[in-house]
Amino acid sequence: MDATRSHLHFASDWPYTRGMRSRARRSRCPVACTLDLLGDKWSLLVVRDVVRGKRRYAEFLDSPEGIPTNILADRLKRLTAAGVISPRRYSQHPPRLEYVLTPKGEELRPILRAMVDWGVRHAGGRTPPPVTPAA
Repeated sequence: MDATRSHLHFASDWPYTRGMRSRARRSRCPVACTLDLLGDKWSLLVVRDVVRGKRRYAEFLDSPEGIPTNILADRLKRLTAAGVISPRRYSQHPPRLEYVLTPKGEELRPILRAMVDWGVRHAGGRTPPPVTPAA
């Protein structure tokens, strides 16, 4: 196998469905595999919100896109199962979770930045305010 194709082989062997309901891959293309994990209407918006400092369920619901509660719950479970975000309990009674990016999720930051830049230049988006570092 030549060097050009070898990275595709390893990227396509990534077990992105571990802990999730099994779904058939469309192909072994790394772009298709990534879209199978993050390419729905809501997942990257949830990741965007975590990057921008939102942590709790109600904070995600306040986003302007208006994610339905059942879809938000499902995306939080999927992103957790995929290892993109990690829940941590901030209240015992009643039990409440907040979400943070995992190292795998942190690797999405430059991708989101590129999408922001492209969206501002080509899709009518507005430049968002700077992200303030988490305390």
